[in-house]
Amino acid sequence: MFVADRFRPFGKSIFAEMTALAQRHNAINLAQGFPDFDGPEVAKEAAARAIRDGHSQYARMHGVPELNAAISRDWSRGRRSEIDPDRHVTVTSGCSEGIVAAFLGLLNPGDEVVLFEPYFDFYLTAAAMAGAVPHFVTLRPTADGFVFDEGELRRAFTGRTKAIVVNTPHNPTGKVYSREELTLIAELCIKYGVTAISDEVYEHLTYDRPHLSLAVVPDMWERTITLSSIGKTFSLTGWKVGWAIAPAPLTACVRAAHQFITFCAATPLQHGAAAALDAANGYAADLRRLFATNRDMLAAALRRAGLTVHPSHATYFLMADHAALGLGDDRAFCTHLTQKVGVAAIPPGGFYGTSGGGKTMARFAFCKTRATMEAACERLAKL
Repeated sequence: MFVADRFRPFGKSIFAEMTALAQRHNAINLAQGFPDFDGPEVAKEAAARAIRDGHSQYARMHGVPELNAAISRDWSRGRRSEIDPDRHVTVTSGCSEGIVAAFLGLLNPGDEVVLFEPYFDFYLTAAAMAGAVPHFVTLRPTADGFVFDEGELRRAFTGRTKAIVVNTPHNPTGKVYSREELTLIAELCIKYGVTAISDEVYEHLTYDRPHLSLAVVPDMWERTITLSSIGKTFSLTGWKVGWAIAPAPLTACVRAAHQFITFCAATPLQHGAAAALDAANGYAADLRRLFATNRDMLAAALRRAGLTVHPSHATYFLMADHAALGLGDDRAFCTHLTQKVGVAAIPPGGFYGTSGGGKTMARFAFCKTRATMEAACERLAKL
């Protein structure tokens, strides 16, 4: 009865709920998206060294200089464009805080924001915190992956639209937005004066299609906030070190909120993140090889069990349709899967603003060791 009205519709996080259910039933957790192995030694050693060297006080609000510089270099390598590490980069407590800071710093109550569904649940919650009004555009499965309808997207833009969230590569579908799709989004942003919030945390985990950053589409740098983190690329999800990259006016929006949310991310971990970015070598390439193998193994096991598996071109998730098994909606199926089969997945219905969306599907994470994935596939044979 004491929870503020803005949070009441959301209840407990489905990620925490399914992880707890997996623990109670000793199930293999393919629900919450975290690896069951550690990140690179160079990052851990640098963070430990930073602690020993006395880097234990507040960091600079927008990030320790070493990390801002490393993020700038990483951006330049991937996008062939230069950014200023101090004017354009803001280090946040994970991409999650970057999302909230972008929403709170940019949007006023009553502003409209376009969200593609299914969406990462933070987007809708952040909109509620900002008092913004969401408009949903549905991604629908095809034989080649998830796509949206151009007319539906055009209709979602109005004179009150202030922002659009683009998550590419996309959680939970594994979609990589094409150049044509991003060009259409850019056209509408320019026409309506809309800012894009581009969540690109899976930028280095693509398999079949290349990642293109929305900010490098012509005329989009000045109207895009790009978010990312070390969590997915370096298997360090618990470090919560992320960043927002934007032109100075939009950076001011992010920092206006960030300074009052966390002020700064953990100082020693920022030093570790800088070391990881500068010494990445083949870490992401090794991850891609492991995850691509895991994805194919899991997809085959799910098909043998009677599910329809939708293509996943990136991230470490895939979506599968379980309707043919007759085990109820998404929540009932995932509960049965966890309790009776010993494998946990996420029911994605909560990632849709449209009633009934995702009820025949489940999201599986394949960011695990080969041994874990083999054990999960053996259990899935029980279906």
